[in-house]
Amino acid sequence: MSDPDVLRILKLQAKSCRNLGSPLSGEILDRCAADWEAGGPVRQLMAPWAEFDLKRQFADASALRLLGALHDLALSGEEPALAAAYQALEIERIWPAAGAAMRRRSETLATFMGHEPQTNEVRRSAVLLGGFLQAAKETGLPLRTFELGASAGLNTSWDRFFYELGEARWGDPAAKVRLDTEWRGPPPAVDARVEVLSRAACDRRPGDLSDPVQRRRLLAYIWPDQRDRLARAKAAMEVAQANGIVVETADAAEWTRSRVDLQRGAATIVYHSVFWQYMPGEAQDATRSAIDTLGARATAEAPFAWLRMEPDPTDLANMLLSLTMWPGGETRELAKSHPHGAWVEWRA
Repeated sequence: MSDPDVLRILKLQAKSCRNLGSPLSGEILDRCAADWEAGGPVRQLMAPWAEFDLKRQFADASALRLLGALHDLALSGEEPALAAAYQALEIERIWPAAGAAMRRRSETLATFMGHEPQTNEVRRSAVLLGGFLQAAKETGLPLRTFELGASAGLNTSWDRFFYELGEARWGDPAAKVRLDTEWRGPPPAVDARVEVLSRAACDRRPGDLSDPVQRRRLLAYIWPDQRDRLARAKAAMEVAQANGIVVETADAAEWTRSRVDLQRGAATIVYHSVFWQYMPGEAQDATRSAIDTLGARATAEAPFAWLRMEPDPTDLANMLLSLTMWPGGETRELAKSHPHGAWVEWRA
C-alpha cells in the first residue's frame, strides 16, 4: 500500500530542501515523516491536510508550514532548548527538543500553520531585475511598478539593491543589500536607464515590519542553516522600513483592477514572484483578466508589462522568468532560475 499524500509531501519536501542547499531542513522533515508514521504529534499538526492529494499539498505548502512553525518557535525563545539547538544547527539536539515542544505548544504551532507561507526571498530580485531592465531598455521610459503578493514588500525595493550578476554589475555599490548570483549566459541590459517613478504593492495578508512577531514569521520561513539568506532578509527589512514601503491589504485581482492604471510617458509593470501557485484557479483567472484589460488599453506612449517569476511547468523544481509587453501582448521567457535566485540562466 502506498503512503498517504500527507506523508509523501513530508518526504518529498525533505528531498527538495536538500537539493536547495538545506540538509538540516531535509533531516528535520525526514524525522517529521517518521514521527507521522509512528502516530506522534506531527500527525495532529498535519491533520488539516490529511485528506488532500499531492497537488493540493504542494499548493498549500503543507510541509513548509510545519518546518516554518518549528523554526518560528525556536526564534521566539519560548522553548529555550529548541532555540539553543537551532542556533547550534545540531539535529540530534533539535529533534528531541522539537518533539517536546510539539506536545507542549501544539496550539501555537497549529496557529502558525494556518497562515500560508510568505517567504520574501530577497535574492529573487536578482532574477526579476533582468525583466525590469529589459522593459526599461525596450520602452526607453521610466517605470511604475506594482507588486502582487508582496508579503512585507522586501522585493518592492529591488532598484535600491546592488547586484553582482556574474561579470556584470548593477546598482549602487554602497547599497545595504548586496545580491550575487551564478549568472549563466549573456548579461541582461545593465546599460538600460532605470528610473522608478512610483512603486506600490499588495498582499491579502501583508507582513507588518514594525511588528517583531511578524518580522520573526518572515525569517522563520528561511531555512536555519542558510544564514546568508537570513542576513539578506534582515538587511532588506531595514531598507523597506527606511524607505517607508507600504504593502496594501487587498485581493490581487481587485487591486489590479482598481489600483493599477496606465500613464503616458511611463512604462507600467505588474510583477510577482512565487505567488501565482498559491492562488485558487478562479483568483488566477480574475487577475489575468484584469491584466489583459490593462494590456488592451496600452499604447506606445503608455506601455504595460506583466513580469513574473513562477514555477516552470515543465520543470517544477525551477522557475521561469516571463515577460509580456503591450501593446502587442508578446510573451517571452527571459530566464530560467533557481527558486531562491542562486543561479540564473539568461535566455533573452
